[in-house]
Amino acid sequence: QVQLVESGGGLVQAGGSLRLSCAASGRTVNNYTMGWFRQAPGQEREFVAAVRWSGGSTYYKDSVKDRFTISRDYAKNTVALQMDSLKPEDTAVYYCAAQPPGRTVVSNRGYDYWGQGTQVTVSS
Repeated sequence: QVQLVESGGGLVQAGGSLRLSCAASGRTVNNYTMGWFRQAPGQEREFVAAVRWSGGSTYYKDSVKDRFTISRDYAKNTVALQMDSLKPEDTAVYYCAAQPPGRTVVSNRGYDYWGQGTQVTVSS
């Protein structure tokens, strides 16, 4: 089993920044793909960003590509999402997720482990 715990959410004004962090514990996730998803009220959970643990390839939702940066720390077993130039439409609960290698990164169905989520609210 893998446990994921997110932190770093909060309230920020439009144009501001937040940094989310996800700590993984339990079995090793050294070769897992780590992803961030978000879910706004009344909407489906959507892909935001992912990083393949092996090789470090990164993937982003088009609307966040130039504003968000995903990174991982092998030593600390963490993955972070740096969010800059935040917009009100970025408001959502953000979830960290983990999947074994070899699966598509953009589908939430491919992820086996999920954190409890952290709220991000961007005011206009």
